[in-house]
Amino acid sequence: MELTLIAVVGVVSIVAVAAFSNRIGVAAPLSQVVVGTVLSFLPGVPHIVIEPEWVLAGVLPPLLYAAAVRMPAHDFRRDFKSIAGLAVVLVVLTTAAAGYLFHSVLPGLGLASAFALGAIISPTDAVAATSVGRRLGLPARLLTILEGEGLVNDASSLVLLGSAVAATTAAVSFLSITWDFVYAVIAAVVVGVLIGEINVRVRALLKDTVLNTAISFVVPFVAFVPAEAIHASGVLAVVVTGLVTGHESPRHLRAVDRVTESVNWSTASFMLESGLFLLMGLQLKTELDAARSAGLSVATAVWVGLLASLVAILLRMLYTAPLVSGLRRDAARAEANLDRLSQIEATLDDAKQQETMSERRLDRFTKRILQRKSDVRFQVAQNFGWRGGVVLAWSGMRGAVTVAAAQTLPADTPYRPQLLLIAFIVAITTLLLQGLTLPWVIRTVKVPADDPEEFRDEYRDLLTRLSQDALDRLDDPALAQPDGTPYAPDVLDRARQEVSVRVAPGRSQAVPNVEYREQYMQLRSEVLATERRTLLDARTIGTYRSQIIQRAGEALDAEEARLTRLTESA
Repeated sequence: MELTLIAVVGVVSIVAVAAFSNRIGVAAPLSQVVVGTVLSFLPGVPHIVIEPEWVLAGVLPPLLYAAAVRMPAHDFRRDFKSIAGLAVVLVVLTTAAAGYLFHSVLPGLGLASAFALGAIISPTDAVAATSVGRRLGLPARLLTILEGEGLVNDASSLVLLGSAVAATTAAVSFLSITWDFVYAVIAAVVVGVLIGEINVRVRALLKDTVLNTAISFVVPFVAFVPAEAIHASGVLAVVVTGLVTGHESPRHLRAVDRVTESVNWSTASFMLESGLFLLMGLQLKTELDAARSAGLSVATAVWVGLLASLVAILLRMLYTAPLVSGLRRDAARAEANLDRLSQIEATLDDAKQQETMSERRLDRFTKRILQRKSDVRFQVAQNFGWRGGVVLAWSGMRGAVTVAAAQTLPADTPYRPQLLLIAFIVAITTLLLQGLTLPWVIRTVKVPADDPEEFRDEYRDLLTRLSQDALDRLDDPALAQPDGTPYAPDVLDRARQEVSVRVAPGRSQAVPNVEYREQYMQLRSEVLATERRTLLDARTIGTYRSQIIQRAGEALDAEEARLTRLTESA
């Protein structure tokens, strides 16, 4: 009964705090932490002790999976260099710098344990930064880099943490640590790709939306468990599984399944994220009491935590400056290659006319060149410059994963209660200091947002392309019903009218009379399939920005889901 009451109060509190945060314009995760921190000092509030396995193996996989499914794989590929730099290189540098700091200011703390704590405080949490950034109109590319970093850096930090903990009990060489890291990454990617492909193909066989969504809830754990069993990074396997699933779902899963799954996963991830941040605040009093009961100086832990926060913030600033400069150089070099790519494209056109190359091979090379040209245009047009670099540098907030990972330190670790408090101080200091001031930073540096007029023009252009291909399909003399008979002229005219007008998603559309109802359903399915193929081809080439592709895909999903419901109710 008591647990039920706590659960009910917790859910109501999460929703209330989130609603209040939206009204006052503060990121909900920040408000959850503040509320949790205040509640932890109220008399009668129970001390919260969370088993780290609940977070690292129970909450983190579904959270990362939900974020990875939403992440456009195309954007992740384009900015992989920046994401890998922040999520791997910066994590290693932060682990080393913080480790030497802890070793020097805490006498008796071994170097391996110091590096373990450094790995614990190294990963950032992008939830608060991206929620603030979206509300204030940060450019999409900057948000993608932040989200991508948040997806990957948990994996790299946890692998480093495991190596550091192992070094506390046995001699570990630099070569063995490097090999363990490389193996953990490669094996995790293999597992993630395999589970992701199996996931979409198995779920494509299910024609029940409830069953399909139920299966999706266990997919993160299906990827996490085997990866951990072979000593790979289960977290990274989950991320890769999510990326593959999100990329392949439009090809294999029904639109009605994707729409339902999106709503359910949005609700689940909101509750998990908000609950984590609320519990993080509630743990403050518990961590303080644990440090005091161990006879350790709370003041020392606090100032060491503040010092480590400063080191982490400054190191991120120092790393971001050359990163942004590198992005600008890459954009300049890419723009210089446009002429060369155009020459290659002209050569392929000549080969097509002279038939010196097979059609399949020619099509493959043409798509690669078009994709490369799209990547170049993306690098040039989406280059956010030093203003975006300032925001990127100030978006290094730590979160609940840091607090949970600290709990995994062995029980015989020197200063363990104090180390847990230090990790908590780093997490809450960076989260509140940087999170609460990030809106001011964004407004001060005036990061240019994506041009909404360009967005609308690009979206209209894509809709026109989809409509034209659909009309070409309707005008195809070979178009016929599954039994080979032609469609009724009235049904064809109705379909042409709907494609030309591009009726807004969600708006009710009259279905032809019973006489032509089945033909109408079949023809609309054929038209939507044609538009879907065109959209996926555009996504592969990268002609349009991912936000445009996603919006058009959601429109097609809404139409297709409506058609599926009409068919099932017939």
